[in-house]
Amino acid sequence: MTRVIAGTAGGRPLAVPDGRRTRPTGDRVKEALFSSLGDLTDAVVLDLFAGTGGLGIESLSRGAARAVFVEQDRRAVATVRANLDAADVAGRARVINSSAERFATDPSGGPFDVVFVDPPYVMAMHDIAETLQVLVDGEALRSGARVVIERDKRHPEPPPRLLSHDRDRTPVETVLRYFTYLPATAPLASTRAADASDEPLRDEVSS
Repeated sequence: MTRVIAGTAGGRPLAVPDGRRTRPTGDRVKEALFSSLGDLTDAVVLDLFAGTGGLGIESLSRGAARAVFVEQDRRAVATVRANLDAADVAGRARVINSSAERFATDPSGGPFDVVFVDPPYVMAMHDIAETLQVLVDGEALRSGARVVIERDKRHPEPPPRLLSHDRDRTPVETVLRYFTYLPATAPLASTRAADASDEPLRDEVSS
C-alpha cells in the first residue's frame, strides 16, 4: 500500500496489484520527486508505465489540469482506475491500456508539460530514449516540458541526447533523473498554450 502525499487527495491510500509486475514509487521517493518539481498548477501530465497511477494521481492532487495514464498490464489498469476514483480525480484523467511504445506512435491528450517515465528497471535507456524520441517527433511534448525518469541507481546510464539533463537525485535505492525538453528552434521558457479540446476525458484501449 502506498498513498497520495499532498494536495486535495493527500493521505488517501492507493491500491497495488498483487504480484511483482508492478513496482509503485515509494512514498520517500515520491516526496523527493515532487518537492523538486515544484508548482504543477494547470500542468498537463503524462504518466508512462503508470503502474498504480501514483505519480499522475499525485500530480492531479497537487493541481495539475489533467493527466494521461499509459499502462500495458490490464490488472494494473484496473488498479489505476480504482485509485483515480479513490482519490476523487477521475474526471481529469484518461487511462490508456497500451504499451508506452505503441502509445508514442499515436499520442493523445497532449501536448504535455510533465512526463513521468518509470519503466521496469530491466528496460534499457536506449529503448526509453527511442520512445521519448517518437513522442517528440509527434509533437507530444511542449517546449520546456519536464521529464523525470526513475531508474535503479546500481545501473548508471548516459542520459537521452534529445533532452537537456538538469540533475539527478538519489533517494533510497532509486535515481530520479530530471530533464527538460528544449527544441533547438524554441525559446527556453515553456510556452504552454491553451488546450484545444474541452471534451470530457475517457478511458481508451489500444489494441
